Amino acid sequence: MLDVRLAAPAPGAPPAPRARSTDEVRRRAGELARGLGSEQTVLDATGLAGERLSALAEGLVLGAYRIADAPRRLVELAGADDAAALARGLRAAAATVWARDLANTPASTKTPAWLAAQAARELGTVGVEVLTRDEQWLAEQGFGGVLAVGAGSASAPRLIEASWRPRRAKPGVHAVLVGKGITFDTGGINLKPGDSMRMMHTDMAGGAAVLAALRLVAQDEVPVRVTALVPAAENSFSGTAMRPSDVLRHYGGRTSEVGNTDAEGRLVLADALAYAAARLRPTALVDIATLTGAMKIALGLRTGGLFATDDRLATALTRAGAAVGEPLWRMPLQAEYAGLLRSDVADANNAPGNPGAITAALFLQPFTRGLPWAHLDVAGPARAPKDDGLLTKGATGFGARLLARWVASLG
Repeated sequence: MLDVRLAAPAPGAPPAPRARSTDEVRRRAGELARGLGSEQTVLDATGLAGERLSALAEGLVLGAYRIADAPRRLVELAGADDAAALARGLRAAAATVWARDLANTPASTKTPAWLAAQAARELGTVGVEVLTRDEQWLAEQGFGGVLAVGAGSASAPRLIEASWRPRRAKPGVHAVLVGKGITFDTGGINLKPGDSMRMMHTDMAGGAAVLAALRLVAQDEVPVRVTALVPAAENSFSGTAMRPSDVLRHYGGRTSEVGNTDAEGRLVLADALAYAAARLRPTALVDIATLTGAMKIALGLRTGGLFATDDRLATALTRAGAAVGEPLWRMPLQAEYAGLLRSDVADANNAPGNPGAITAALFLQPFTRGLPWAHLDVAGPARAPKDDGLLTKGATGFGARLLARWVASLG
């Protein structure tokens, strides 16, 4: 754990990281933080303010992050006096730390019910209302995708619905964030190879990102109404698990043929997107998920894929990502591939094949009912194979600061 504070000028103190870009400040600060060995460090931060001071704080905290408990250390920034900027950076870093902690928690602890309880406990302290919908409610409402994905597990699925309703919210604006919440993914009956299962406790990184983004929005008192939805389930296998060839009925009535039980993320997202579009009436709808291995092949491990039906929304999200060091690259949402989704027994097949990331996005699009919608496939940047810059091995918390920055731009 790293504390970062302002301090009086200290002649002779080593300089704090400086660079032309805030992104480079974050990266250098992260590298510096990993090398700190003493309980207290003083850095000369004279003249640093605004976004650069915020970025410095983010990089220091995130670079020092460890999955296991670490000794508490202190970094004093000598000569800097922009307390508001430091506080902003520390809040953003803390949100990302929470997203990392949620994703890094082992699945032996992290059931859907556990995840819902963590959301209620943490978000309740910042004025966010959290409703946890259990399997009975999901069945009554027709969440066939969430129920099918969770059917093979002893841990029942949940829908987490978290709402931020500030008193002076901007009229006519309601952003809905949907995050994939698969607490562990075996692949189901289409079982993953053992090596591919190792990090599947982080398959709810999208859900962690939207919860953490909402916490940051509430802490910053952003005057925008926001709802976060996390359809949470464990994709396991047993005598009750969904099977290839099953036909599922989603919220709202659209049906899916299960071509592959390991294409489960889109099944839970479909229910949540349909619910959001029909019941919450958002002005913009954004989902984020560790959805396809195809996206890692296309963009690598540092950049998230962005699909969008609205150019203004795509531009705003891309700018938000650039501002916080979480880059997005817009991908084509090509309608000519929609034919690959055809099914003889349902409205769509959930595993139509390549181009995998594009067909996954096309599978989700009908559930959004024509609303301005963006889909972030973060299978690559949601996890880091090693320490690098402000990233540490394991879950990265990618998307939390990005989504919070985007929401702030709506205010």
